[in-house]
Amino acid sequence: MSANGLYRARLLWFDREPDGAEDTEAFHYIEDGAIAVAGGKIVWSGDWADLPAEYSSDDCEDFRPHLIVPGFIDCHIHFPQGQVVASYAGSLLEWLNTYTFVEEQKYGDPDFAEAMAGRFLDMLLAHGTTTAVAYGSVHKCSADALLGAAVSKGMRIIAGKVMMDRNAPEALTDTPQTGYDDTKALIAEWHGKDRVEVAISPRFALTSTEAQMEMAGTLVREHPECLVQTHLSENHREIETVAELFPWSKDYTDVYDHYGLMGPKTLFGHCIHQTPREMERMAESRSVAVFCPTSNMFLGSGLFDLSKMRGTAPETRHAIATDIGGGTNWSMLRTLDEGYKVLNLQGQRYHPLRSFYQATLGNARAIGMDDRIGKLEAGYEADFIVLDKTSTPAMALRAETISTLSEELFLMQTLGDDRAIAATIVSGVTAHRR
Repeated sequence: MSANGLYRARLLWFDREPDGAEDTEAFHYIEDGAIAVAGGKIVWSGDWADLPAEYSSDDCEDFRPHLIVPGFIDCHIHFPQGQVVASYAGSLLEWLNTYTFVEEQKYGDPDFAEAMAGRFLDMLLAHGTTTAVAYGSVHKCSADALLGAAVSKGMRIIAGKVMMDRNAPEALTDTPQTGYDDTKALIAEWHGKDRVEVAISPRFALTSTEAQMEMAGTLVREHPECLVQTHLSENHREIETVAELFPWSKDYTDVYDHYGLMGPKTLFGHCIHQTPREMERMAESRSVAVFCPTSNMFLGSGLFDLSKMRGTAPETRHAIATDIGGGTNWSMLRTLDEGYKVLNLQGQRYHPLRSFYQATLGNARAIGMDDRIGKLEAGYEADFIVLDKTSTPAMALRAETISTLSEELFLMQTLGDDRAIAATIVSGVTAHRR
């Protein structure tokens, strides 16, 4: 599913992470810009005045004075947890056992999973998210449903069924062999089909036996083209339990390392309580630490320390994500706002240009897709969103005093939500319009 089109608005995209507002070489900002799309890809972008005649059209979508940026990328989200958001609990393990493991059992029904997959993707689009790395339930049919729905919508989605063979309800467990077989089947059927890929997804060390962890490592060796996603060092009780289950390990990170699960294609959700040794190993392996601020605060897990990531040599790669449904909002704007607060509590600054970089090109780099998504340049996939800084009365009131791009971004990050998404374009098709 792709289309041709011409769009006019202010444009913003990044080439690298900016040091601040004065680092204008890190990004492109065009006051009156145009994007020409053909076959689902951007074929030209730049100043409206320079638009080549071959791309001019009477059907131009004129979004002025709004701002177009690349679509948001969510690096850690749970497909079966859309109806778990806002479930009262005091900690991670209580929340999992009381709500999440109950809800995820429904996704063993293919019809239910299929119905929810469309709703899940529509929620992403309404919030300006055009790419996501998602967990299914333990059931293969949950990942089938999500990937199939993504193909029908033309979305770039990476997803896998979770592998869990202990410490979960019987209806939510697989075996080392079935977890391996189901993931192999998903890869054979879906990986590289249209715009979808399959992620190898051991849920976390607490819910996998050593035999299953070995199987996960085998999958990683057999399929180096696949992303790997799991959880790491989110909660103190979780860390203690993993130490009890794997008494030979140096620490939590060492469990994944032992089974060959670390590397540049591995996304570790949370990474809050790692020791210096663990951080050094994260940096050395080029694994990615995924910051999930709304989830971390909601479950009382702790504060992600970005300066710790930047203090390793080389710098530890990192991303940011909603973590629905431990996370409390589908919006990457709300996620950036909470991320700002988490870091500010620790005396760390999160400039809005840096945060918008992270939600677009930065997250594209974290998942190794910065050659195709995350920019508004010719050759990139035509996934972008239209942001309206006056979308609510409170935002419109504040917007009257704004005079710089940084102020505008910070306004949208601080007060914005799905209402700030005027339109979402995926593969050149308007998939959502407010």
